Amino acid sequence: MSSTPVKPVLVGDNDQRPSREEALKAVRTLLAWAGDDPDRPGLIDTPKRVVDAYGEWFDGYDADPAKELGRTFEDVQGYDDMVLLRDIEVESHCEHHMAPFIGKAYVAYIPNEKVVGISKLARVVEIYSRRLQTQEVLTNQIADAIESNLAPQGVAILIDAEHQCMTTRGVHHRHVSTLTTRFTGVFKTDAALKDRFLKLAQGR
Repeated sequence: MSSTPVKPVLVGDNDQRPSREEALKAVRTLLAWAGDDPDRPGLIDTPKRVVDAYGEWFDGYDADPAKELGRTFEDVQGYDDMVLLRDIEVESHCEHHMAPFIGKAYVAYIPNEKVVGISKLARVVEIYSRRLQTQEVLTNQIADAIESNLAPQGVAILIDAEHQCMTTRGVHHRHVSTLTTRFTGVFKTDAALKDRFLKLAQGR
């Protein structure tokens, strides 16, 4: 798997993002295409609700992970062991069908000269999750952001998620979870350290 970060094309960067009215119209078109009447009482406010939901689900495009990781603390008093966050909620949407995938992320790093507030690590997961994604790219993006901003001795990422593009359409297989991992630095070269991370992530 390539470690090259994938930068999404953000339409807001060049002022090409459609207006709210255009988004409302697009939802009305989809409702009509599905075979229903956008003007019936039960659907009359649906376009507004959908556009508002999209604004929340995809607000990661308007956030900067580097800014979240920019405030660091250099006084670690010699701490050089693993910092691990378990069970970070992942709520994202696959870029192929725009269907949700939901699960947990496990994020660890070993500090070199600086640490960051632990809430910032969870925030980085949230920012990248709130974009159209594949789980593989999401895993890479989280690791790359920590690597480039904290310069740690190593980073370990594990994401465990269920994809509704698989459970509610297509093959219709429920309760199948997808696991992706990414290891850098000492986590990649030290098998015992990698194994320790995996055991701690699984609560063992």
